[in-house]
Amino acid sequence: MSDFRIETDSLGEVRVPAEALYGAQTQRAKENFPISDLRFSRRFIEALGTIKAAAAKTNHELGLLEEDKADAIQNAAKSVRQGELDDQFVLDIFQTGSGTSTNMNANEVIAHVASESLGSKVHPNDDVNMGQSSNDVIPTAMHVSARVAMESVLIPSLEKLAKSFEAKATDFDDVIKSGRTHLMDATPVRLGQEFSGYAAQVRKGMDRVRAASNELAELALGGTAVGTGINRPEEFPAKAIAHISEIAGIDFHEAENHIEAQAAKDGYVATAGALNTLAVSLMKIANDIRHLGSGPTSGLGEIKLPAVQPGSSIMPGKVNPVLSEALMMVCARVMGNTITITIGGQHGNFELNVMMPVMAHAMLESISILAGACDAFRTRCLDGIQADRERCRELLELNPSIATALNAEIGYDMASKVAKKSAAEGRSVRDVLLEMDLVPAERIDGVLDVRSMTEPGIPGV
Repeated sequence: MSDFRIETDSLGEVRVPAEALYGAQTQRAKENFPISDLRFSRRFIEALGTIKAAAAKTNHELGLLEEDKADAIQNAAKSVRQGELDDQFVLDIFQTGSGTSTNMNANEVIAHVASESLGSKVHPNDDVNMGQSSNDVIPTAMHVSARVAMESVLIPSLEKLAKSFEAKATDFDDVIKSGRTHLMDATPVRLGQEFSGYAAQVRKGMDRVRAASNELAELALGGTAVGTGINRPEEFPAKAIAHISEIAGIDFHEAENHIEAQAAKDGYVATAGALNTLAVSLMKIANDIRHLGSGPTSGLGEIKLPAVQPGSSIMPGKVNPVLSEALMMVCARVMGNTITITIGGQHGNFELNVMMPVMAHAMLESISILAGACDAFRTRCLDGIQADRERCRELLELNPSIATALNAEIGYDMASKVAKKSAAEGRSVRDVLLEMDLVPAERIDGVLDVRSMTEPGIPGV
């Protein structure tokens, strides 16, 4: 038997691998774009299967597709959705900017499987792609896949991360330590307060992701070629999108303006912005954690990080903040993906954006790695962090910024002298204050009550 079969498209004959379920247009694209090893992710292929199943069901309800053919298409699309045919999605991310090649890849695979089960011809364009165009299917798949991923994976990961930070904030509420501004000693803060700040950052990030997800609920399906809806019934979009919502388990609705939905990708760019802001927050948090745990003898050492693996191939016993570093690298990648999506969004030329495949790849990668990194950081690092209370107390005692509490008692100028003397001599503010006899001994404990310095009001009053 030959290793190839002959398929035809509008350009003529094409040799397609005999065992392939795809057809001529997929094969041409495979040959045209041997650029990278990057392929559409599982989420995106799942979304394509969802869209094709919803379209077939709608076209049958509208009397445009026979029941047996519609059932065969829906069953084949279900196999696509469930990942049973992923090996047939062979095309590079770097392809036609409309994603037409991948839309046809889905159409051809579904048509082939449906034809085999039905025992008669199912056409990839006339049947599977009925009432659709690549130009509305691909942007719809972009929104469906990203919204499903954010709602099912990223937001739950962030919720767990926020709760872990909140738990640590409670556990560490009694730990008074040096605050730091400009990387220099500042007035006291509770370690629990620092961790509550991290929790709040994560929760605000969740709010931004939720808002972005809601924006992606608007789907372009029904605009067909240029947003005018040519070659589809008037009722098609609303019915098909209702079926997409049912299959995906998340609400979607028709675009308010189909021209905008296909020509522009502003909602996608806004979503990338929300993920970028989240990455900035997580980068700050991961950096703080690794600095707070630095040492053990030459760093801050105010917290103890779990030792999850040896840190050096040459230095025995070294343990590094590897989970913080991994999270930081993920954040850097997400920031880079945001640039890709931003540039891609600029290329909505007239009635169609022409950089959709790479935008979809960047978006889904960002969502996936953010969720994975948050889970790993939480379970392998955050949940095991311990406070070094003795070290926090030691550093706080030597912190000259404690003299700030003296402003109301002896004035800024005299408090500054105390702080400078404390720093220069490496002595505590308390010792210097006693030596200089600036505050009655019976008032010093109240004035230098470090707990009260972490709360609103005037210490000692």
